[in-house]
Amino acid sequence: MALPKRRQSHSKTHMRRSHDALKAPNVGVCGECGEPKMPHRLCGSCGTYKGREVIKLDEDFE
Repeated sequence: MALPKRRQSHSKTHMRRSHDALKAPNVGVCGECGEPKMPHRLCGSCGTYKGREVIKLDEDFE
């Protein structure tokens, strides 16, 4: 099994881990109701996607 010949420096370790940070989710606004929603997803509050109603949501659940 291959083993590293030398210990990896702090600088190299930090450079490798530079892409490991968590990013905030990209949140947009629904065009129909104005609620925040994830892009390319159905709006959870009004049930529309790209300006057309995809599912009919019951009002008694809210």
